[in-house]
Amino acid sequence: MRPRAASRSARTALALSLVGALMVAAAAGLAACGGSSGGSTPAPTATVTVTASPSASPSPSPSPSTAAPTTLSLYFLRGDKLGVAERRVPQTTMPATAALKALLVGPTTAERAAGLTSAVPRGTRLLGLSIDGTTARVDLSARFAAGGGSLSMQARVAEVVYTLTRFPTVKAVAFRLGGAIVETLGGEGLMLDAGQTRADWRQFEPAIFVESPGVGAVLTSPFVLRGSASVFEGSFTALLVDESGRRIVRQQIQASQGAPGRGRFRTTIPYSTSTTQGTLIVYDQSMEDGSRQDEVRIPVTFAPD
Repeated sequence: MRPRAASRSARTALALSLVGALMVAAAAGLAACGGSSGGSTPAPTATVTVTASPSASPSPSPSPSTAAPTTLSLYFLRGDKLGVAERRVPQTTMPATAALKALLVGPTTAERAAGLTSAVPRGTRLLGLSIDGTTARVDLSARFAAGGGSLSMQARVAEVVYTLTRFPTVKAVAFRLGGAIVETLGGEGLMLDAGQTRADWRQFEPAIFVESPGVGAVLTSPFVLRGSASVFEGSFTALLVDESGRRIVRQQIQASQGAPGRGRFRTTIPYSTSTTQGTLIVYDQSMEDGSRQDEVRIPVTFAPD
């Protein structure tokens, strides 16, 4: 009996040794498959993390695109005729409102230095503006009717009419003061009983009426020169000079008709300059002595190439 029991004990010990060996082998297999105990060969499904080198910097996030500015054309006075200022303001979805508000404030210091003034009384406020078909209905504060004689009343109306009809959808302007429809303006009773158009105020257009570019315009080459003129045979000169007065380009301009009629002109003028400031000068010549007449000087800025 003892030899048989010893044999059983030996077999049990052998079985336990085999089980232990199998457990060790299994643990080694788990380690090879990515277990926490290590292993030199990564499994095909292992996650790989890539770390950038210290010298590399992350790509900056794209900055939001800067909205293009809105260009406003404001019709002030140069002497007793109309003159145009050109302003670039932050982009707006209501350019007519922005233009009229800017007009009521008046010319800037630079625009005044260029000879522009306004007949609109200081303190005039815009109470409302709407577009009905092709008519702009503008409501101004009562201050708009204050002070000045007949010429001043006409000039301030012309400033508003030309500024608003610069927008292609507006053909006429109807006035209200403090919400009330205006039939007469001022003590001398300027009649405003219907929509006012440019045709009603042609007497405020100068002999050479440059509507673009205006005072303060930022030019790129080529730029568009456009407007209307009432000069002999419709011919006049456009001269672009730099800030020291040196000529950049000189071009003869031909309007669609000559005086006494008024012709339209639109031409493209290329130029080349390394300066940043200059002046556009337009004029016609006297038939008597060849001297300049009807001269208009428009300060401009040259955009960098």
